[in-house]
Order: sequence, then structure tokens, then C-alpha cells
Amino acid sequence: MHDPAGRESASDQQLRFGVLGPVAAWADGRPLALKGPRHRAVLARLVLARRRVVPMARLVADLWEEPPARAVSAVQTFVGDLRRVLEPSRLARTPSRLLVTDGPGYALLATDVDAWEFESLAGSAFSDALALWRGPAYAEFASQAWATAERSRLAELRLQVVERLAGQWIAGGAAARAVPDLDAHVTEHPWREEGWRLLALALYQTGRQADALAVLRRARAMLADQLGLDPGPRLRQLEADVLAQDPRLDPAGLWTRAAEAYERTVAAGSRARLESTVGLLRTLAVTGGLHAAQEHRLAAVSAAEEFGDPSLTARVIGAYDVPAIWTRSDDPVAAARIVAAAERTLAVVKDNPAARCRLLTTIAVEMRGARSPRGPEAAGEAEEIARELGDPALLAFALNGRFLQSCTRAGLARQRDAIGVEVLDLATRHDLPTFAVLGHLIRVQARGALADFDTAADHAAAADHLAQQHELPLVGVFTAWFRAMRARSASAYRSAAELLHGTGMPGVEQGLLPLALFSLDQQADPDADWGPYRPWIEPFFLLDNGDRTAARDALHAAPEPPADLMYELLCCLQIIAARAVDDRPLLATLRARVAPAATELAGAGSGLVTLGPVAEHLS
Repeated sequence: MHDPAGRESASDQQLRFGVLGPVAAWADGRPLALKGPRHRAVLARLVLARRRVVPMARLVADLWEEPPARAVSAVQTFVGDLRRVLEPSRLARTPSRLLVTDGPGYALLATDVDAWEFESLAGSAFSDALALWRGPAYAEFASQAWATAERSRLAELRLQVVERLAGQWIAGGAAARAVPDLDAHVTEHPWREEGWRLLALALYQTGRQADALAVLRRARAMLADQLGLDPGPRLRQLEADVLAQDPRLDPAGLWTRAAEAYERTVAAGSRARLESTVGLLRTLAVTGGLHAAQEHRLAAVSAAEEFGDPSLTARVIGAYDVPAIWTRSDDPVAAARIVAAAERTLAVVKDNPAARCRLLTTIAVEMRGARSPRGPEAAGEAEEIARELGDPALLAFALNGRFLQSCTRAGLARQRDAIGVEVLDLATRHDLPTFAVLGHLIRVQARGALADFDTAADHAAAADHLAQQHELPLVGVFTAWFRAMRARSASAYRSAAELLHGTGMPGVEQGLLPLALFSLDQQADPDADWGPYRPWIEPFFLLDNGDRTAARDALHAAPEPPADLMYELLCCLQIIAARAVDDRPLLATLRARVAPAATELAGAGSGLVTLGPVAEHLS
């Protein structure tokens, strides 16, 4: 099996390595016997290096305070023993494809490590992330200097995830569920102010005001006695709010009271109710209720048109300025109807540039992935109007439309990156948090396409931070997929797929997990749901059955891929199949399509999956 990123796969076994607890390894779920402590130390040190080479001199220095005379030979023996355990089917005298010798040292080409999966889940799937821990990280190497920084980093990240999970429960109305875990958390880690704050808030929301105040006073006393510090501003503010019984501390109750007042005072079927409904749908979409928002949006547009007031219709259509990161529609039929309504309204709204800008942007957004000149044309006109008006929020929305129309050919990752830079700058300067998240996610995708995974990871972390602050749960789905792509881990992909299920994003979800797994080993499962990607994967089913003629026919039957973020990846899939059937004329056509992306990673611009460097497919 060939690894599209350029490495040969290590084994027919599914190997997984564990460092969140005692160092361990499993093959197809079965624990492997790793021999003695120094064998485990070598393995742990190589896992910590994250596929990079660890020089022999570094391994010797890390394994012994005073290395013996034959230390190098001993390390070579440990490595040989590990290779036999990890690759039992490797033939004698053939090079290892997993624990490789590279220049002056060794590298472990692992793809599935529990710590890496934890990091990929830490921004969103908190419970799943915490379930991976079997004990302290690198447990048996607590006293080793080489493990200290990584142990501390992982421990801190775990504590943050504990607090994020508690915060999620509290925000979701399950404060009582959070109390026992938070009580244990602050007992074990009494210096963490966020733990005390969350515990007090959870107690208050369960009707235990006196207990909440008592917790805040315990925190104040502990900080003063043990650290000589006063509580931070968030703890002090919470204490004041609890004493004042601030209604913001119980948002569920506040929402209920406000909704009851609205029902009493705003007439059903009124224009005011219609416009406020669209605002509610926008909020619902960005806070996790995307499917419900999409279901009701078209009904709101239709209701607005029934009033016969184009200005009202323009406001209702344009108010749904939900940032969109994926270039394939979730519901093409509904999208086409919204485009039609926007075009009808645009034809009669002549003297309101801001309304026209929003209508044009809506057309660009809803026509994403379609090979029609109207989408890019509408995006360009909307951007021009927004720049003339100087409205930051309007320009951010218009740039979103331009981004979604930026896949008209291969090799446009740098242009998308520039859009992300501008969106992020606008959003940061003008306090537009949902568009700040959009800017970060665009840059995650674009920098991934340009093989700059470190910068992409920084933007993923920043997006997760904003999502936590502003309760934007769908963000974590995209960052988890990015981390799975970077880790090239089947288990991380499966965990990311679980996050995607039920989000109301079929345009992203359908066929994605089989495609991601295929990118790891090029094994096409004919029974999987390939969704919209089936025309481009069909030749591989036929090749696996040995039918080259049918595979060639299927290859020619597949259309040019849609104008979306998967364009380069699907073209490279066709190149792989065309090579297999030796169809040189088609290869020439396909290579010409993707040649402008020669310096990019195929598919990594999606932020979800990659087939490795485009250049390898062009060679």
C-alpha cells in the first residue's frame, strides 16, 4: 500500500501508541509486549519527537545519566527488539518502514497516538478527549528531564479540557451535572481560579446561592494563604454578581422570561416578528442549530415575499449573514430557491446599496460549488459595493462570498489566504467574533494547502479559543478534522466524524470519512457511503476487481470535479486511476488541470483530508 504523502505504510496491522498513562502499543487492539523500561523509554522518546529524527547522541544522553561504554550498541539492540515487536511480518534484512533509520538517528513514523488524538479532540469533543487518559502522561518517565515539558503541556491541556467540559454543561443547562466533577477538580488543583469560578457558577444555577458564595470565599482564602494573591477580576466579578443576584448568571431563566414577554407584545404574523425571527435563525445557526435554522430560513424568505414589500424581503434575505467555510451547499434545492428570491428582489431594489450588497453576497454564498459565472460575478460586485460603503461588517460578509467563489480553478490557496488575512483583520479591529473565527478557519485551510501546518495549527487553536468564548460549537468540528488530517490518524478521523454527525452539514459530512480513510491507505471500501465522491472513487472498485476496461470507462464517465475545496484532491484521484489504466491522453488533461497547484498539498485546502503533494501526482 502506498502512502500519498510519500511514505510506505508500516504494516498491515493497525498500530496505535499510548502515552496518556504508561507507555503502551497496540496492534489491531491487542497490547504488545514492549520488553524492559529502556525499550519503553526509546519508544516514548521517539513518540515525543512526532515523526522527527532523534539523533543517536540525544537518545544516549536521555537514556543514561552516565552512559555505559556500549551505550550505542545497547540503543541499537533496543531498536531492533522494538522493530520485531512492531513489525513481526517484516522480512529479515529489509528496512523498517515504521521505526526507520534516518541519517544520524531514528524516527518513528507513527500515525495513531493517543496524545495526538487527544489534542485533535480537545477543542470540541471534551468527554471523548478525557476518556483517552489512562493515567499521568508518560507515567513511568515522570523523573526524566526529556519528558518534563511534554508532561506539563499535556497535563495543562487536560485541565483546560476538564474546565471546558464543565463550562459546556453549565451553558447547556446541566449545571448540576458539573458540580461533583468541579468539586473534585478544585480539591486536586486549588490554584486554578477558573475551576473555582465554574464551581460557584454551577452551584448558583442549581439554586445554591449560599454554597456558591462559600466556594468563592474558600477560593479567596486559599489564594491569599497559599499564594499571597487576591482573586482575579473574573472571580471578584462573579462574587459581586452572586450577591446582586444578577439575572445574567441564569441565562435560561432570563431567556424564558424574555420569550414570554415577546409572545405577549409582538403580534403573530407581523413584519417585526418576521425580521426578528431571521435574527434568531442566524443566532441559532452559529450556536449549533444549523439544521433547524436552514429548515426555517426558506419559509421566512417566502413569508417576506408574500408581503409584497421588496425592502422587507431584502432585509430578511440579507440578515442571514452566517459565516460559511465550506464550499459545497448542504441543500442545493433550497439554495437555488433562495438565489431565485434574491435575484427577484435585486431586480427591484435599486437605490439601497447596502441591501444590494447583501443580496449579491447571498447569491455568491448560495451558488458555491456551482460552475456558473454568476457566482463570481455577484461576489465581485458585492465586494466593490462594500468597499465603497466602508462598512466593516458588510465587507466581511462580502469577502465571505468571494472566498466561497475562489475555487474556480486549481492553485488558488494563496488568494484564499489573503482573503482570510483581510477578514481576520476586519473582524479583530471591529469586534466581529463570528467573522474572526471565519478568518482563522480560512487560514487553517489555506496554510494547510501550502504545507504550513504550524501556522495552520495556530489558527485552529485561535478559532477554538474564540468558539469557546462565544459558544460556537461547530468550529470544533472543523478544527478536529484539521488535526486528524495533520496526524494522518484513522482513529482521529473516526472521532472527528462522530463530531460531524448530526451537525446539519451534509455537504461536509457525506462521503468524507471513507475519503479520509482512503487517503491513508488507498483502500476503497465499495460498501461505504461515498456520497458525492462516488464518481471519482468508482474506478478504484473496478481496479480492485481486476477490470481495467471498466475502470477506464468509469474514469471517463466522471465529470470534472466541482469548483470547491476538494477540486485538487478529486483531480489527483483521477490521476492515480488514470496511471493505473495507463490512459496517457487523460493523464495529460488531468495534469494540466492541477498544474497551477504544483506547490500545494492535494486536498489540504479543505482542512479535512489530503493526498499529499500535488507535485508527486504531476511527476
